[in-house]
Amino acid sequence: MNQVRYYSLDVFRGATVALMILVNNPGTWSFMFTPLQHAVWNGCTPTDLVFPFFLFAVGNAMAFVIPRMQKSSQTMFWQKVIKRTIIIFLIGLFLNWFPFFKWDNNHLIFKAWKESDENGIRIMGVLQRIAIAYFFASIIAFYFKPKKVLWISIIILIIYWLTTIILGGNNPYSIDGFYGAKLDHQILGLAHIYKGEGIPFDPEGLYSTIPTISQVLLGYLAGYFITKQGNIKWFNKIIPTTDYPNHRLVAGLFTIGTIALIIGYFWQLEFPYNKKIWSSSYVVHTTGLAILAIATMIWFIEILSIRNILMKFFDVFGKNPLFIFVLSGLLPRLFGLIRINNGQNEQGEINYVSPFGWFYQNICAKIPGIPEIGSFIYSLIFLVLFWFLAYLLNKNKIYIKV
Repeated sequence: MNQVRYYSLDVFRGATVALMILVNNPGTWSFMFTPLQHAVWNGCTPTDLVFPFFLFAVGNAMAFVIPRMQKSSQTMFWQKVIKRTIIIFLIGLFLNWFPFFKWDNNHLIFKAWKESDENGIRIMGVLQRIAIAYFFASIIAFYFKPKKVLWISIIILIIYWLTTIILGGNNPYSIDGFYGAKLDHQILGLAHIYKGEGIPFDPEGLYSTIPTISQVLLGYLAGYFITKQGNIKWFNKIIPTTDYPNHRLVAGLFTIGTIALIIGYFWQLEFPYNKKIWSSSYVVHTTGLAILAIATMIWFIEILSIRNILMKFFDVFGKNPLFIFVLSGLLPRLFGLIRINNGQNEQGEINYVSPFGWFYQNICAKIPGIPEIGSFIYSLIFLVLFWFLAYLLNKNKIYIKV
């Protein structure tokens, strides 16, 4: 049976990229609406869905690529996967280091790889995690049939849960007791770990990247299920084939998504939802929500044939997802080197602000109402700016792929 291409998957991928840009670029981190903030530790906010949804979308895309790779040589497969993994990882590292200079006492100095035992360039990050998860997920999807891929995904999540308990401290799910933090300190080094949690703790660390492999694999399985329109032997025993394959597909996705949410709920009673340690229950929970989201999109887009301006808006982001996401991180860093006089502090020293910061303080922050409104308006304007760039690329049929 030939694969069926769904516009819904393009909209899903584009919406995920758009939301990543939106939540990563507030006017100020001090004032954000609660749904746009990550959970402090345990829990799952709408913002906590964005990254796992993106990994899920990576898996969806693999459902179209892996079958073609399986028909070619293993050499070609390894060349492509290794090349893509290295490039994505290096782009992430480049983004962490960029723009290679910083202001220090009114002087531009080079950002050294390691400035001291505690300060240096962070090694891990969003793109680095995507690269690693993609690498291992691609190998598993290439060499194993979908049914075995499902079992491997489950085993990974269970083993991660058990090793977290066994290797952790008295409170293995806490920021102090989590084993992954200790492993990152030993392998990556204190200087190259994220410090934004108040202590050296990397939410995209090496150990907590293990369950993200399952997140990508589950996305791959969902994509495989969708491309086959649910016409899979084991599923035919549950819901018989009909003359309306898309209706049957949506019913199947809602069933699978609901089951995942139930499993995730009961699992989190022991292993809480937690993005920062990427708990197994969090993987199952966010996967279930991603499946329900795609099922809803298929219902409206493919079955009811609704393709309005909102869907076209998100679709544009999906044409150059990686490039637009990287650019949204590069520009603020680059413009951060430009300093605009912003008055003086109490000591009579000049305060400087970047062009983006100036725009927020002098335009968005002055919007009437609570400060969260101005911060959110800035995020929307930032998003529209990058939509326009994505639109121009798409209009000129420029697609930058890795």
